[in-house]
Formats: sequence, C-alpha cells, structure tokens
Amino acid sequence: MAGAIIENMSTKKLCIVGATLLIFQVLAFLVGGCIAPGPTSAIDILTVKCVDVQKRHHKSKWLMPWGKNQCEKIRDSEDAMSKQIEANDIVFSAHIPYENNEMTPWFQFLLLILQLDIVFKKNNYIEENAMITLDVSLAYRDRLNHNWTEMAHSKEQRKLKCDSTFEMTTDNEGRQYNCDVFPLIELGSVAHKYYLVNIRVPVNERKKINIGIGELKDVHIVTIFQNGGFTKVWFAMKTFLTPSIIIIMVWYWRRITMMTRPPVLLEKVIFALGFSMTFINLPVEWFSIGFNWTWMLLFGDIRQGIFYAMLLSFWIIFCGEHMMDQTERNRLSGYWKQVGPIAFGSCCLFIFDMCERGVQLSNPFYSIWATDVGAELAMAFIIVAGICACLYFLFLCFMVFQVFRNISGKRSSLPAMSKARRLHYEGLIFRFKFLMLITLACAALTVIFFITSQVSEGHYKWGDYTLQVNSAFFTGIYGMWNLYVFALMFLYAPSHKNYGADHSTGDLGMGSGEELQLTTTITHVDGPTEVYKLAGKEAQE
Repeated sequence: MAGAIIENMSTKKLCIVGATLLIFQVLAFLVGGCIAPGPTSAIDILTVKCVDVQKRHHKSKWLMPWGKNQCEKIRDSEDAMSKQIEANDIVFSAHIPYENNEMTPWFQFLLLILQLDIVFKKNNYIEENAMITLDVSLAYRDRLNHNWTEMAHSKEQRKLKCDSTFEMTTDNEGRQYNCDVFPLIELGSVAHKYYLVNIRVPVNERKKINIGIGELKDVHIVTIFQNGGFTKVWFAMKTFLTPSIIIIMVWYWRRITMMTRPPVLLEKVIFALGFSMTFINLPVEWFSIGFNWTWMLLFGDIRQGIFYAMLLSFWIIFCGEHMMDQTERNRLSGYWKQVGPIAFGSCCLFIFDMCERGVQLSNPFYSIWATDVGAELAMAFIIVAGICACLYFLFLCFMVFQVFRNISGKRSSLPAMSKARRLHYEGLIFRFKFLMLITLACAALTVIFFITSQVSEGHYKWGDYTLQVNSAFFTGIYGMWNLYVFALMFLYAPSHKNYGADHSTGDLGMGSGEELQLTTTITHVDGPTEVYKLAGKEAQE
C-alpha cells in the first residue's frame, strides 16, 4: 500500500518544494513591509464649538464647522458667558475628514474615539464615579453641495475616568485633568465621502444630568480607519491565494478518492482545514467597495474564529494520530476531551463578539466598554482567552514532546534493520520531526504577532527607508498559514508510488507483503506503525 508523499518523495524534490515555500513566505513578509503602508491611520480632529441659534425655534439643523454654511462659533467658556450663551446651546461639531479631503470605501471601517479636555474649577470639579451624557448625531453626504442625511442618533452615557496630578485648590484652577479616552462610534463600512458629528452635552440640574463633570473645555475626536493602500495589498493577496488553495484542495481530495479504501480521520481533518482556509481567503471584501455592508467586520471575525478553531483542533488530532501506541486512532470521538473545550471556547468568543459588533449593526454608538460591568467582563474575557491560549500552546508542546519521546524509544529497534532500510527510515523520521517543529514555529509566530502588534510602534526606519512592521506581520502571518495548509495537503496526499512485487528485492531489502510506512503516514489505519513492526521482526530473526 502506498504511503503519503512526504514518505515517498525524494529528498531532492522535497528540498525544492521547501525552498519554494520559503521564498513565498519571505515574499509575503516583504509585500507587507515594503509595499503596503501601515494597516491603520489615526487622525485627531479638534471639534469646533458651534452655537445652536435655532434650538429655541425647535428647528433641526446640522452645524458645520467650516464651509459655506458654517456655524456661529465661540472660542471658550468665557466667550460664551460674555455672549450669554448657555451650555445647552453649544454643539461640538466635527467634519470627517478634514477640509478638501474625502473618505473612501477602501478605508473599510471607521472608529471614532472621544478625548475630553476637562479643566478644574473649584466650584465645578469632577465628582467620584461621574457620568457624562452625550447627545450625539451622525450624518453623511457624498457631495459638498448636498444636504446632510442623518445616519444615527443616540443619547449615550460614558463614565469619566480622570486623574488629577495637582491639588484641588484655588491656585490650580484652570489646570487640565488627565482623562482616559473612550469609544464613541464604530462603523463597519465607509460607504460615504463625508461625515458630520454633532455632539451636545445637555445640562439639567433637576435631573442631575452632566452635573459634577468639571468644565468641558475642548472635545477631540480621534478617527481611526484602515489605510486604503494596505486594503488594496490585502485584497490582492486574498485574490491570489484563494485559487491556489482551491486547486490544491481539489487535487488532494481527488488523490484520496482514487484510493480503494475510505479516507481516514487525519485526511478528513486536513481537508476540513483547507476548507476553513478557503473560507477565510475568499475575497468577498471586494463587494464592500460597492455596497454598504456594515456587517463585514462581524463576518470577518466569524471567519477567523472558524479557522482558528479548526486549526487548534487539527493540531491536537495531528499529534494524536502520530502517537504510535495510542489505541484510539482514526476516531474523532477519541479526542472529545481536547476538541470539546476548543469548540466551547469558540462559542464563547462568538457570543462575546455578537454582544459588541452584533449590537453595533443597529446602534453604532454602542460599546461593551461603556459601563463598568461590561468593561470588567470584556477584560476578564480577554485575560481568560489569553491564559487559555498559552495553556493550549504548552499542551501542544507537551504532545509533540510525547511523540518525539515515543519515536526515540522505538528507534532502538532500527539498528537491527539492514543499513539501507535503516537510513531510509531515519530519513522519514527526520522529515516527520522537522514538520512537527515547523508546526510549533507557526504557532509561536502567531503568538508573537499578537504581542508585537500591541506594543510596537508599527514601523522602524533605516536611513531614508521605512519598513512597516505591523503590515509585514499581517501579510507574513496570513501568507504563512496559507503556505502551511498548502504544504500539509501536498505532503500528506496519498502517494501513487507502490513498493510491492517490483520493489521486493530492491535496496531496502523488503520481503513480499511488507509495507514501507512510517508513523506519519495517514494511509495506515490499523495498529502501530509498520516501521517498528518490521524492525522488531528483523530483530527476532
């Protein structure tokens, strides 16, 4: 019976395949580091304090910070007092983007974060557990001479988390608090060219609305979006990689169906991994350029979750199926203790994501971080997920160690074989160990990617040239997973080389009826590996 390609392909051809994959891996990193810009950009917009002169007449009007129909402006609270303008008549207005610029669907998403400049006043200081109430309106238009169309409106509450680095005395009046930023709006698509944000901070002493929040001096809106240049590179990679994975999937499954036996568990799992990789590869994001699909962020999270759940399950089964002394092989039910927690954790992450981005589909102002309970729950969820990921990686390392130790314990039988056959099997064992180490390296690089993407500045400079590290990691890790799945389906596809009667008297010295197979083979279904069966038989002889 034929083994897998990894067992039967010559070392020279395997080296050529490995070198080719390595070249593509390097190119994947270089595309992000040298061609693509940074994944995201952030623009700090200082809102303009407009006077809502028509509020008393109950007329709705969008207040523009600049342009032909710009609003009446004030500089600060002293200017408002001199003009006898109340706080309820002040609107903080921001136009996105700046004047003479426009947004584009290539930006993919839009995240608005609020930064408040609050100053200390002895008769108006920030009380403990102070909550600020915001009356926020969001509008859009696609031409500068068109009227604004309301996109969303909501009254939101956010908790103020401000620290003072000074004493609360009269001498320090006018000094600014150090306040944390908080999310305001998140849009899953950027379908329009211009956006307008009007923020009111209503004051009602009777209902104690916006009382004890200090004196609001300025409001900054930090606008975060995906760079259009990075989006184009990202879409190009997806478009290029999708057909390559589909082609290898078809070729892989065709080879399996040509066998006279049914596919075994590891073959099915590898095919399922390829299917999940294809699902995440499909460049459906191209449609977001022409359609206002606000659910694309949520859909992307779901696709990633499915892929990672499949990948984590595959690694467990991959190691388990190579345990030579394990009796519960080729049965998915034998892995329920390991795969079950992965499925449960994936469901929990899905529920968590639906509580955030699922709600944002109908209310873009919603944020799970807006309340203490939500923020604590979200932080606890992230910490637990991180701990579980680390524990999983350690467990995977332990399984790989068990497989290596198992092989090392059995290798004592190899010297009893003929020299040619012993060298051949030692080569197969080396291939298997090398592939397992590559698997661990892929997992480690993924962990490093998540860590460095949070702490790095995003780029480093050498002379006049800039290397975008974050973009390189995004494209490099994404390319790595595609190449890893491609290599698995290629190397573990059934080989058409048979070592039967024609090779029974060859250099390997195999007798008739003996099979050339290593523990890595996916075509061997019953019992321990033939390598050590044959070695033990020769030792007895």
